[in-house]
Amino acid sequence: MTRIKRGYIARRRRTKIRLFASTFRGAHSRLTRTITQQKIRALVSAHRDRGRQKRDFRRLWITRINAVIRDNKVYFSYSKLINSLYKKQLLLNRKILAQIAILNKSCLYMISNEIIK
Repeated sequence: MTRIKRGYIARRRRTKIRLFASTFRGAHSRLTRTITQQKIRALVSAHRDRGRQKRDFRRLWITRINAVIRDNKVYFSYSKLINSLYKKQLLLNRKILAQIAILNKSCLYMISNEIIK
């Protein structure tokens, strides 16, 4: 019985995984088993941190808005400002409000004065 040579499919699968892990250090980029383990771990971390990133940016925007609002010119807390924005039906999300708060404080003061009236 003649020897049957294995095909290229397994090698192609391994090289694809190796390309994914080519920037990893040490055995994590050289040994096939550890490469697959690290690939799973990296993908799990990426999936988890996508949600965490959204949370972190929302917290950052809220902190920035609150810091500018609590200056001495505006007599609002963050929660009262957001509540009055919803009551007046001004559709500004927290990201836009944070950009306005950093780049153009006077514009934010004008918005808060319109809410007060």
